[in-house]
Amino acid sequence: MQTLLGDEATALFAALANDSVAGLRVNTLKLAPDTFRQGSSFDLTPIPWTTSGFVIDKAERAGKHPFHEAGLYYLQEPSAMTVAEALAPKPGDWVIDLAAAPGGKSTHLSALMNDTGLLVSNEVNRKRCSALLENLERWGSKNVLITSAELSQLAHPWEGLFDKVLLDAPCSGEGMFRKSADALAMWSETTVEQCALRQTKLIIEAAKLVKPEGYLSYSTCTFSPEENEQIIDAFLETHPEFSLIPIVLKGLSQGQPSWSANHPESRHHESLSQTARLWPHKQKGEGHFIALLKRQVGFEKKTKYHAFKDAEAKDIKLWREFSAGSELERLSQDKQLVSFDKRLFALPQNLPQLDKVQTLRAGLFLGWLEKNRFEPSHALALALSSSQAQNLNHLNLGLDDPRLEAYLQGQMIEAQGEPGWLLICAETYPLGWGKRSGLSVKNNLPKGLRWR
Repeated sequence: MQTLLGDEATALFAALANDSVAGLRVNTLKLAPDTFRQGSSFDLTPIPWTTSGFVIDKAERAGKHPFHEAGLYYLQEPSAMTVAEALAPKPGDWVIDLAAAPGGKSTHLSALMNDTGLLVSNEVNRKRCSALLENLERWGSKNVLITSAELSQLAHPWEGLFDKVLLDAPCSGEGMFRKSADALAMWSETTVEQCALRQTKLIIEAAKLVKPEGYLSYSTCTFSPEENEQIIDAFLETHPEFSLIPIVLKGLSQGQPSWSANHPESRHHESLSQTARLWPHKQKGEGHFIALLKRQVGFEKKTKYHAFKDAEAKDIKLWREFSAGSELERLSQDKQLVSFDKRLFALPQNLPQLDKVQTLRAGLFLGWLEKNRFEPSHALALALSSSQAQNLNHLNLGLDDPRLEAYLQGQMIEAQGEPGWLLICAETYPLGWGKRSGLSVKNNLPKGLRWR
């Protein structure tokens, strides 16, 4: 970095000696950022490159708050919020996040898409998929497909299928040094070289998924030119159908054309300044790099959709009886109801071919199909808005109500009212289900989500 930055390296090293910066991104599927800010006790500082993101003091312990459990926000490092914003998906787009766990960028994409179209969240590491699933459920995403596959397995069946493709590539993690002791301990020049070789292969596979006039976002959390400008420079040399698009977010620094692979002979020298960098000594956040590429007009393949078998009539009847006359009915409108292993799902009408793709979740998991009854899922509760919750049988618990923490700990609580399923809310925001009998409300919060 001294060679690359010269005198400026001193400022970078000084910044890396400081604590990392924490961020909070509001879930705009559930409430407006201003509404959250006005009703929150957190000390929030706006982030210039996104209207939904804020810098927050780590001492706030925002991860241990009922609103976090209700999916009102996601705790995400501020620089990482630039990636989805730069890709800028629109409602109705088909978008794929190719390295999605633990879900920060996928939840951001889902919000920007207003949970319409289709979001595919792919994570090749199966061990990390449980966190991805949990975070998307908490976020309330419904038009989502969670898969676990190598990029090479996706490129053939889904070639030219997506409006927006996000590749947040595995990297040497130099930008995370002050946030992660592991990133610092694992770093070496050999690591940089190995990552660059892998990234070269990954971006080529990712590019195959982009439809004509679609976009590919490539990002890393490292400073290394070998993994950033040089990857993009080499990719453009072999893929003339792609070109760089300026990233117009506030507060970012330009990429460095002089760090390109073929400098100064590179034909793409000038356009590499349209990539973006974030530096800990310039921006409030960790190190990041982003390149946005557009595929030019070409032949668009005809999309082949996956054919799911409809759920049996008796299963659909159980759901209709449970949801009849309530806000729950809306969650299955214009959806295909499909059952797997006594579980009922509401799927978007069109999904891509899945025959050769490991699929972990499709659409919204509504609940379990038991004999002569339907039992709602936790995902169903979190998919409901505040206004929808208030039109159901519900129990609003204030932040100072001791029953709220008792519920989050998995305890039985007491509340008067009608027997049956009850939506438990933090203030007015759904947290999960309980089932009331007399004064007692049995806790239905999944055991893995209960507070210790």
